Amino acid sequence: MKRITATFAISILTIALLSGCWNRRELNDLSIALGVGIDKQGEKYQISIQIVNPQEIAARKGGGDNSPVTIYDETGKTMFEIFRRMTTHTPRKIYMSHLRMLIISEEVAKEGIQNILDVFARDHEMRTDFYVIIARDTEAKQVLSILQPLEKVPANFLYKTLQTSESVWAPTVGVFLDELMTDLMTTGKEATLTGVRVMGEAEGGITVDNLKTTQTNAFLKYSTIGVFRKDKLVGWLNEEESKGYNYIVNRVKSTVGVLPCPGGGQMDVEVIRTKTKLSGKLVNGKPEITLDIRIDQNVGEVACNIDISDLDTLNRMDREGEKKIKSIVEKTVQRAQKKYKADIFGFGEAIRRSNPKEWERLQKDWEQIFPKVPVHYNIQVTTLGTGTQSNSFINKMER
Repeated sequence: MKRITATFAISILTIALLSGCWNRRELNDLSIALGVGIDKQGEKYQISIQIVNPQEIAARKGGGDNSPVTIYDETGKTMFEIFRRMTTHTPRKIYMSHLRMLIISEEVAKEGIQNILDVFARDHEMRTDFYVIIARDTEAKQVLSILQPLEKVPANFLYKTLQTSESVWAPTVGVFLDELMTDLMTTGKEATLTGVRVMGEAEGGITVDNLKTTQTNAFLKYSTIGVFRKDKLVGWLNEEESKGYNYIVNRVKSTVGVLPCPGGGQMDVEVIRTKTKLSGKLVNGKPEITLDIRIDQNVGEVACNIDISDLDTLNRMDREGEKKIKSIVEKTVQRAQKKYKADIFGFGEAIRRSNPKEWERLQKDWEQIFPKVPVHYNIQVTTLGTGTQSNSFINKMER
């Protein structure tokens, strides 16, 4: 009888637990946050949160007069304090589980970001699959405020644009919070983050009118890659170096390269596939790095008089491509070693994998060792296709 009673009690308890969500929250009681910006106000931090206005986002005929998002901001000494203080002027509980973008101002990034990330990783309501970027030459709040026509929510615009740029252009890099924290905690690998700029008249970009014109008053544009040493932003790579960085760390999915033609003009190639192997070893007790980069490409555009139906011509262009890629990655490595002294490529991590015992000896002095590490380059470029035609019509025009 006691066993039957116990079984019945357990069954009732199980049914009660399965009958609903114990921590359910009604949508009408929540404010959905998609973007967070962090700036400095004197000695304090300012957090700006982008909240979605669902009535304006919903599909409808014509345009509305209200903004699709609302920005709330508050200041304080710590992130957790600011989030709680924000409840004094937000009508609903801010829900962070759908966060897509964390934007850190350049000023904050230069001072150091380790103190501002803990709350985002610790809060059980936050996932870590949101991008972290740097607001370059502007405030993070300003970036969150610029409205864009095709994607009405700025955080969504930033999220999708970064994904597209990383996939088909390559001078940007999408870094999730968990990736950033891993880089910050790893000896032998420094962090990098992509920058974003506000272009045009910023004041005109924060109004709904920016959604109703064929040419926007202001727009958001991704810049290049920022270099960190420990948790501080120390500088920026240029566009070519940013692309070189992605080649080195094996993150180029597709991009475009420009090669000079022998008789003048140029030919554009579409990189369709890359593979980089970064390996480290010790030679006479000193670390060395080898980069093996393999690139497959197609001819994208021919703006010169060149016979691409000739195999020897394509082979010569492949060799030119190898020289170009080697030049790009060499300049990128030199920039990181000589100017920033920041191992953003993970050379130290490669040495650790190849020789863990020796790495124990090297890691404490790696900041001094890294700028002097020799790097060997093996580049191979192969052209696979020429598109729907062989030679350009330019050849026929010049006959």
